[in-house]
Amino acid sequence: MFNKVKAFYKNAVSKVKGSFNAVETAVSVRAHAALDGTVAEAYVDTGVKILIAVVIGALLLGLLYTLFNSTIMPKVTEKVNELFNYAG
Repeated sequence: MFNKVKAFYKNAVSKVKGSFNAVETAVSVRAHAALDGTVAEAYVDTGVKILIAVVIGALLLGLLYTLFNSTIMPKVTEKVNELFNYAG
């Protein structure tokens, strides 16, 4: 009788361990796949978006400057002129 209980216990424990190992492996595989899926794509996408925004902003500012033929942002023009007229 004791051997049957012992065998039942060992069988139940091995099934529980096996199921925990299967769950742990599945979670580990999913986490690994999720982390490997975004190698550097997000950084490249963000960099391209920033670059596009800067180029469009510069084109827009140039267009406004050409359209009105005067200084659009006087404070910025003043600061840039101060930077280039640095006598150090």
